[in-house]
Amino acid sequence: MYPTAPSPDPSARRALLVGVARAPQQILEVEEHLEELAALAESAGVRVGGRTMQVRRVLDPGTFVGRGKAADLVALADEAGADLVIFDEDLTGGQVKNLEELVGRQVMDRSGLILELFHQRARSGEARTQVELARLNYLLPRLTRRWRHLSRQTGGIGVRGGEGETQLEADRRVLRRAIARLSRDLKQIERTRALHRRGRRGTSTVALAGYTNAGKSTLFNRLTHADVLAEDRLFATLDSRLRRGSLGPGSPVVLFADTVGFIRKLPHHLVASFRSTLAEVAEADLVLHVVDASHPAWHEQRDVAAAVLRELGIEDDRILLVYNKRDRIPGPLAATPGELWISAATGEGVEELKAEVRRRLAGEGLGGEG
Repeated sequence: MYPTAPSPDPSARRALLVGVARAPQQILEVEEHLEELAALAESAGVRVGGRTMQVRRVLDPGTFVGRGKAADLVALADEAGADLVIFDEDLTGGQVKNLEELVGRQVMDRSGLILELFHQRARSGEARTQVELARLNYLLPRLTRRWRHLSRQTGGIGVRGGEGETQLEADRRVLRRAIARLSRDLKQIERTRALHRRGRRGTSTVALAGYTNAGKSTLFNRLTHADVLAEDRLFATLDSRLRRGSLGPGSPVVLFADTVGFIRKLPHHLVASFRSTLAEVAEADLVLHVVDASHPAWHEQRDVAAAVLRELGIEDDRILLVYNKRDRIPGPLAATPGELWISAATGEGVEELKAEVRRRLAGEGLGGEG
């Protein structure tokens, strides 16, 4: 169950989604992944015309799915009225090129779609710099003769063309120069952020992290009485936000940080570019790992976010697992003692969460004496 994005414009591009299961027992998992891919596509303004799946134990190095399946995609895309084919996998530049020649349509992979969505959502100068650097690093090894000359590229999904090898080399030089400039800009942003963090020494920081659309921003608003954007859609928040909040009468002021959500197969270029933003999480005194407990795939989403937190070097003793959206779960809970179940939307369990945060910041464990 993924959030329903606003209906794309009727004139928007239509896409055929493609998933690949490596074994028959993975079919249900891949179907769930295609649901998420559909939500990502619709969030990016693309209408989903259809979806298909293939069970393939050995991937084809040239086309990923094999020429037979590529031929099938033509008929499926015709039936769906799709002029765009999106794979729920990462493809090489060669695979994209070969598939586009066989299918006769633009082909995009999962990372490319996520980067496009981030590009649309970036608002602050920092977010735009981070996303553009990630996009260019992603594009550089994938440039082919089918890419339109960069000086005339208008952005958005599906800008294609082709002007020959000489122009291809010129475009690569343009990309490398832009990457170098953006990298310098981002280093300056990181230095500025580091100075700000040093200026906050002496104030405890609690960061909110988790899978995208887990309800972090809603919880952030409740803890800080802020009014930041908290929509039921993927990647509603890209920028980190800092607000002061209270854990109760007599408690010292705490600084809460809300930042970008995680997702399955988050492009590594994006993680690298967002390290200045994610540093707010990595250097926090305590991290609230917020899980959407109402989601059918909450186990996987929890594990994906936990893996990113480990990648950021955050030790388990600095992480507090918080199961959110209790109000969407019917019936009594079979909660394990010590688990925290809340509803950021209604406030249920938030006072217990604050008490646990106070204990953690005071150096006591879950369930310790307050």
